[in-house]
Amino acid sequence: MRDRSETEEALLRCAALCNRAEFKPGQEELSILKRECSGDASEIALLKFAELTVGKIMEYRLKNTKIAEIPFNSTNKYQISIHKTADGHDSLLLVMKGAPEKILDACSTMLLDGKEVKLDDQHRADFNAAYLDLGGRGER
Repeated sequence: MRDRSETEEALLRCAALCNRAEFKPGQEELSILKRECSGDASEIALLKFAELTVGKIMEYRLKNTKIAEIPFNSTNKYQISIHKTADGHDSLLLVMKGAPEKILDACSTMLLDGKEVKLDDQHRADFNAAYLDLGGRGER
């Protein structure tokens, strides 16, 4: 297995924890992509991706207990969950996912090449250009 960057690890942690999708029981013999899940399509895709990439996501969730959540809704366009973590730190972990522009508006820093950097006007302009380009091609 290849080593993952700190940034990739953070994204995978968010995909695993800020997610309400679950695998339906009794399908362990099936390949991950063929397993049925409960949840919406986007969250199921994130769950399966995290399971394929990291593995044992349901066990990971048990070790990183969710203590509070704001579920995704069409008004907020984001989801937030707060977790006690199994990483040895006493602090809580807040993870958030949702519409890119909503996430960007909530941030003052970002993780870039494993380092936390200030989210400046150039980063925001780069984001908006990429967002418009992808949106213009029908991609999210």
